[in-house]
Order: sequence, then structure tokens, then C-alpha cells
Amino acid sequence: MSFYWCLKHNTVEDSGCANSDRLGPYDTREQASAAIESAAARTAEQDARDKAEDDW
Repeated sequence: MSFYWCLKHNTVEDSGCANSDRLGPYDTREQASAAIESAAARTAEQDARDKAEDDW
């Protein structure tokens, strides 16, 4: 079973909302519940790489 973080309802789901309204799939409920934090961390890392590339 896969789990998703629903951006519309701010909760973990195993089905329901459209793919455009959710993040995932994740293997566990715990991973899905940390989806926003994981996405924010990946975005910050990519922003730092982009800035370093622009500053060379």
C-alpha cells in the first residue's frame, strides 16, 4: 500500500484526492506525514546549488 500527503486536506491518505493535489507515493504513513518538510529541504538544497552555480 502507498501513502500520500494531501495538499488539499493537509493529511495522509492512501487514496482519494487527485494526484495533482497530493505528494507521493510514500512507502509508510510516517514518510507521507513528513512530505512537506522533505519537499522544503529538497527545495532549499536545490536553491543553494542554483545560487552557487549563478555565483561562479
